[in-house]
Amino acid sequence: MIITGGENVSPVEIESCLSLHPAVLEVAVVGLADERWGKIVAAFVKRRVVVEAQELDQFCRNSGLANFKRPRRYIFVHAIPKSPVGKLLRRKLLAGEYEPERGMALSGEAEPGS
Repeated sequence: MIITGGENVSPVEIESCLSLHPAVLEVAVVGLADERWGKIVAAFVKRRVVVEAQELDQFCRNSGLANFKRPRRYIFVHAIPKSPVGKLLRRKLLAGEYEPERGMALSGEAEPGS
């Protein structure tokens, strides 16, 4: 559970929404520390094809996902870390143990407009 601005946000709900986008191969959602909100919702995305953060943000808006649940940050990664049995390892994402998408070092991180 991510607590952002006093609201409880389920990462699974956001992952389910984003995974429906045709350009998203895999997604993991975590709460990253934020001075103002306590935590912000961040989505780590492994892309199937090229897609920008703004398009994913618009997809979340159009899906009916509540505004406070929308990711405030999209990080495009080469792979989502998993255990040997395939369980998502959110703790590795929080610790920075991920590989940003190759060739996207400068534009791989994006913050959509609020």
